Amino acid sequence: MKEYKIEGKSVEQYWTDLITKHLVGRKIINIEYIPQDEMDENMWYKRPISIQLDNGHWITPIMDDEGNDGGAMSTTFKDLGTIPVIS
Repeated sequence: MKEYKIEGKSVEQYWTDLITKHLVGRKIINIEYIPQDEMDENMWYKRPISIQLDNGHWITPIMDDEGNDGGAMSTTFKDLGTIPVIS
């Protein structure tokens, strides 16, 4: 099977480097569930949390790469194994 490359890197390394550039060292400054109207506008059935970073950008978990619905988040926290979506 052929290994695909982006800019001379493996696909995994390319995305790891890009994500690292945007996330490492950032601070979370706000957490909120997306508003009902935003869920409706995206034609979703679930409202995920959204995480705001100190540079003003937001991270919102989605169901898949196409953004078909909001997504839950798995964690390693003892008392919060999953951050759920709500409807």
